[in-house]
Amino acid sequence: MAHVQVPRALTALVTGMPTHVQVEAQTVQALIAALDRQWPGVATCLCSSQAHLRPHINVFVDGERATLMTPIRDASVVRVLMAVSGG
Repeated sequence: MAHVQVPRALTALVTGMPTHVQVEAQTVQALIAALDRQWPGVATCLCSSQAHLRPHINVFVDGERATLMTPIRDASVVRVLMAVSGG
């Protein structure tokens, strides 16, 4: 199972979601679908209606920037980051 870390900003939007979870998935897209089954609304927060990661969302698998099609291994560490802007 992959170890997934999500930002508190996301957990604040999705009731009951922890910041660290274990998920079994083959790709980032499958991982997001698995998270959404457990915590409905996650996919909407992370992906656009055209099935792309939203512009302010970055996903890293084992330290490398990922796309929805990036493969995930059993021991992968997946980090979901939300961009922060300000001045």
